[in-house]
Amino acid sequence: MASDTLPILSLTHLAKSVPGGRVLFEGLDLNLAPGEFVAITGESGVGKSTLLNVIAGLDQADAGEVNIDGRALERLTDDERTLLRRDRIGFVFQAFHILPHLTLAQNTALPLVLQQIPAKEAVARAEALLDAAGLHGRGGDYPRALSGGELQRVAITRALVHRPALILADEPTGNLDPETAGRVMDLFVAQVRQSGAAALLVTHSEVAAAAADRVLRLTAKGLVERHG
Repeated sequence: MASDTLPILSLTHLAKSVPGGRVLFEGLDLNLAPGEFVAITGESGVGKSTLLNVIAGLDQADAGEVNIDGRALERLTDDERTLLRRDRIGFVFQAFHILPHLTLAQNTALPLVLQQIPAKEAVARAEALLDAAGLHGRGGDYPRALSGGELQRVAITRALVHRPALILADEPTGNLDPETAGRVMDLFVAQVRQSGAAALLVTHSEVAAAAADRVLRLTAKGLVERHG
């Protein structure tokens, strides 16, 4: 990261425990630059999803600071955190979370609708991203007509349509077979690179992790750089 480039995401001395006192992680530091793609791996139960929830302001750390786009989450009100998530963060989940009663274009355009972007512009941007995701002409279809891989493509377009500064992805290939997972990761990487957003992926998949610029392992003592 260039010295004159401010990180999109900065985590400083984060610590988080679970009820009963077991430490998930402590002393956790991370800087994520614009356009950088980092993968976090680790055993089940180590706290990968919890870390994403803390970064998104959906959960609170026991200590430390989360800074997104120059704003410290700890100093924001609940409403301010909600607006920051809406405007500056995109989410991709393992379970897709595609709304069954909305078309693919409507699902993709949802973040723009929440930002009160005019409907015509929102749909046009959604259709353009669906085209880029290999779903040309499918904007009027409903989710029930799609495969798991296609649903995850829609989830990726929805995460990117509002041009967020930060993309958070939680096991986005976990429900997919290896071949489909590879295609979805190719799309994810291509779209993230094109958008210039910073991306943080938590995964068990070595295939998914291999697509990242850096791979870090989450431990109770923080993040450890993986090499090779």
